[in-house]
Amino acid sequence: MTEWLGRHGVDEVILACGFLPDQMKEILGDGEPGGPRLRYLVEEETLGTAGAIRYALPYLEERFFALNGDVLSDLDLTRLWNLHEERGAKATLGLYEVEDSSSFGLVDTDADGQVLQFSEKDASRKGPGMINAGTYVLERDAIATIPEGREVSIEREFYPTITGDGLYAEPLDGYWMDFGTPERYFDATWDILEGRIETEVVGNSDGVHIAADAEVDPNATIGPRAVIGPGAKVGPGARISGSVLLDGCEIGADAVIEDSIFSPGVKVAAGVTVGEAVLGKNEVVDA
Repeated sequence: MTEWLGRHGVDEVILACGFLPDQMKEILGDGEPGGPRLRYLVEEETLGTAGAIRYALPYLEERFFALNGDVLSDLDLTRLWNLHEERGAKATLGLYEVEDSSSFGLVDTDADGQVLQFSEKDASRKGPGMINAGTYVLERDAIATIPEGREVSIEREFYPTITGDGLYAEPLDGYWMDFGTPERYFDATWDILEGRIETEVVGNSDGVHIAADAEVDPNATIGPRAVIGPGAKVGPGARISGSVLLDGCEIGADAVIEDSIFSPGVKVAAGVTVGEAVLGKNEVVDA
């Protein structure tokens, strides 16, 4: 996400952290060289989307982007920013059309882009729809009106207060994926590797990525679709497909890994088969 933000002129990213903040900082550090700087704010209690933004108020510029952290996207943020300025908006939502809108809330606008209403998720609703993409341009003065120190929903509490008074939305073209489930995490991973979203990752048609310092035995079979992270080791005869193995994983000889996600440091013994599993950091799977 930070490389996407950097392409649109963002030089600092504030991460609102509530879950495992130390691990997040350990992985992400201060940001990639040449990219936006990263700042970490740890919530002592759950504050909701609007509450978390209000908590970050002392560090915010007069106008800023606010983005959901579990979204992979290359939407045109510069266009959203420019339209926000032109309209003199208090808040502008990026919208994205999905084929199945049942898992998302819909946003209705008038011809000028002013938001008229929000519709809640509805499992019985089928077909395409224009959804809130969790991509916003916000004014600091508007955020300052949010109550401090409690959980506040941006969709259910904040946006209704400015509907008809400076709340706009705009459909954006490009790629967008909420990867908050294992299934969508896989979809997002293969889309990156197979070039369906603009990133700096170099992929190929088989959807395979092997880190430069990973040790993969020449008699192992990798793919179709697999990620072998930095420092990982894959033994002879092992077969890995449809899976993501993060840093330092070790796979024994003749093991079979299918449709699984391994956190850093997972170890799988020789000859073991693992399928459709999500394993935590440093878990061990013995024979």
